[in-house]
Amino acid sequence: MRLVLRDVAGPVLTPGSDGYAAECATTDPHRPLRPTAVIGATGEDDVRKAVSFAAWQGLPVAVKSAAHQVVGSADGGLLITTGRMKSLSVEAATRSVRAGAGVLWDEVVARTAPLGLAPVMGSAPGIGVVGYTLGGGLSPLLGRTHGYAADHVLRVKVVTADGELRTVTPEREPSLFWALLGGKGNFGVVTEIEFRVFPVTRFQGGGIFFAGERLADVLEAWRRWVATVPEEMSSSLAVRPMPGLPSVPRALRGSSVVHVRIGHLGAAEECDRLVAPLRAAAPVLLDTVGTRPVTAFGEIHQDADPLHPVHRTVALRALPREAADVLVRLAGPGSVRRPARLEIRALGGALDREPEVPNAVASRGVPFVVVVSATGGGERPGALGEELAQAVGGLAPWATDRSVVNFLSAQEATDEEAVRAAYGPVRYSRLAEVKRHYDPANLFRFNHNIRPV
Repeated sequence: MRLVLRDVAGPVLTPGSDGYAAECATTDPHRPLRPTAVIGATGEDDVRKAVSFAAWQGLPVAVKSAAHQVVGSADGGLLITTGRMKSLSVEAATRSVRAGAGVLWDEVVARTAPLGLAPVMGSAPGIGVVGYTLGGGLSPLLGRTHGYAADHVLRVKVVTADGELRTVTPEREPSLFWALLGGKGNFGVVTEIEFRVFPVTRFQGGGIFFAGERLADVLEAWRRWVATVPEEMSSSLAVRPMPGLPSVPRALRGSSVVHVRIGHLGAAEECDRLVAPLRAAAPVLLDTVGTRPVTAFGEIHQDADPLHPVHRTVALRALPREAADVLVRLAGPGSVRRPARLEIRALGGALDREPEVPNAVASRGVPFVVVVSATGGGERPGALGEELAQAVGGLAPWATDRSVVNFLSAQEATDEEAVRAAYGPVRYSRLAEVKRHYDPANLFRFNHNIRPV
């Protein structure tokens, strides 16, 4: 490692050295990272040298920014962390942002909001911009109106397996541009992206909370309702346990609740009119839907502490009453194996439309995605994952293989057949061809791996 130590500005850490464990930390306690070495990149030059060194030494490369993306164990590999790469600039005149690989969504929104602009950001403020966007990027506020975050990328800077720093646009290396946006981390280390932002300053949103025992009533109302609302309205439904902490509102404390999340880009009066059928579905414990500044986007889902418990994802081509009944049996009162959390996101709208410049996002035309999760499991996360897989097996009649790649569980994302199914055969074959051209040795293989053809 002496060559690396001499040539990069950021820290170089090996097992047992001070800072190694902290640099490798993720939000998933079941899948610790154990790379041969870690390089804390401070800029593009560090990344380029790190990738070149890894290729020379025959070390596969894993990449971690905000600790949310799955990178397997990184055993025997080189981990490049990008959290120090915080370059960020906003151009109000062109409504565009350039963000380095370590930038988080709350950092972007803090800069764009004073200019009356907003990106197609994620549900949690602490999510990394680059990893989210490379997986498509599904926004709970702007998604149904503007599509996926990947649809609005203008330029990508990426270090490929040959150690070259490339500036990729739809005109310059179009096949790589297509593959990067939706293909996750298969094609190199993205050091910076440039993307469009939109004139949004405020929104109508928040949550409507019901007792967990009323899941059947609320889910029935919600599934009928989502088919009727305009694209400016985004929504999801979650069953979640609330801790018995003083910080939790008294009406919710220590109970299982049904949480209907609302994000609306329209007037307050229109939002109230649209949401009225949901408020009438069952007695409301707490209603926080109201006018908010765009900086409060995290209050839609309230994922203040993003967790990576064991989970499974199922994309649905429909949500009929029979499928809703399966979900009630899975997560409702009296469930034998109630998961810690169940979430259903309604997609559709602009998320179904191909952007002006096509990309590899796989989930267009998928109307619903379901995530079931459970915490705990101790040393048996694999067994717990299998239990969840069996639990959601009842949704098979309405399931589709294509899915939201960012939502795949750790086990799914490291299963090549699951990854192939999530993309579909045609898209996967095209991605594999791009992979063969830019990474024939499969250097980048820890995250949602696509093997070169």
